[in-house]
Amino acid sequence: MSTPSDLPAVTIYTDGACDPNPGPGGWAALLRYGSQEKILTGSEPQTTNNRMELSAAVQAFQALRRPCRVDFFTDSEYLKRGITEWLPGWRARQWRRKGGALANIDLWQALDASIRSHQVQWHWVRGHAGDPVNQRVDRLARQAIPKA
Repeated sequence: MSTPSDLPAVTIYTDGACDPNPGPGGWAALLRYGSQEKILTGSEPQTTNNRMELSAAVQAFQALRRPCRVDFFTDSEYLKRGITEWLPGWRARQWRRKGGALANIDLWQALDASIRSHQVQWHWVRGHAGDPVNQRVDRLARQAIPKA
């Protein structure tokens, strides 16, 4: 079995955008491994910003071909808090919130499944606050919207 230091180190930045919200949306993910970079984008004709944030994360993790040590950066508090704070409770309640049905359950379950083989450190960055990579994935997500 691999120890965390044996795993390849990957940095992921993601963002989602919707205009208007709900409406057409786009998502983007940037994956870095050493000097290599991979960009993923996608769109949906009728969606929400939260779905686009989650879609970017799911697609980024599904693009990893083997277990990795991942530094994951998002400007979405919904994504960051959902995965680091709320997820254990949702699992314990069979994917329900205390108040009832869980929104975006399909994407939360897909994200939960796709991160299991990785060692992930989750980082929140303030959106539109000067982080150049965050600004780049924001532009890519917005550029994907017309493709919806």
